[in-house]
Amino acid sequence: MLATLLISFLALVSHASAATWYFLRYYPASGEKFTSFSGEMAIPTLQKAGVYYLWPGLQPTDNSGVYQNVLDGRSGTWWIGSGWCCSNPNLPWGSGFNTYANEKVTFENKLDSGGSNWVSTLTRQSTGEKVTDSFPLGTKSFNQALFAIELTSVNWDFGPLAFSNVVITSTGTDSSWCNTKPENYNSASVYSISGLRASVSGNTVTCKIDSVILQKPA
Repeated sequence: MLATLLISFLALVSHASAATWYFLRYYPASGEKFTSFSGEMAIPTLQKAGVYYLWPGLQPTDNSGVYQNVLDGRSGTWWIGSGWCCSNPNLPWGSGFNTYANEKVTFENKLDSGGSNWVSTLTRQSTGEKVTDSFPLGTKSFNQALFAIELTSVNWDFGPLAFSNVVITSTGTDSSWCNTKPENYNSASVYSISGLRASVSGNTVTCKIDSVILQKPA
């Protein structure tokens, strides 16, 4: 999966991949960086086995990769796991579990207190199953938060992709990015966002969003 994800990731910059992309992207204020990204993903219906990658993720300023929680449909059953794609550094993929339509999976990604590692925790709400992985990505300055659909040789046939109870934090005191519409890549998606609010405490901006839904192709 890692090699395929790298090829797909390059499409964000060079459009070199055959993957079809739909994503929303938030940027923090200039000079700020993201320090956590959490929320819940509602699991859609998987129609068939195929290269479906649905994920929230963070991308750094150097565009060297993407740190993501990937819902993967290749086996014909959804599997979700966390990882860094794909080099610089070259890291093993994290652990994960199967999940099914109409379930919810909670994702939490945060920079640890020491500033050296990012820790990902995924929880399958229907069973309480939980996996936690740590990635040495503290040197990365993440300035892009994405809600993404990445498809190769399959169509958007699974209905809406819905996220809820989203919380994104950044360094700094400028919260204007939270109240700005995200980039809608190539205007490719019909989407809705509700319940958005920002707050600042000390040197931390907290952006809370009740609902982010990628509804269908535009």
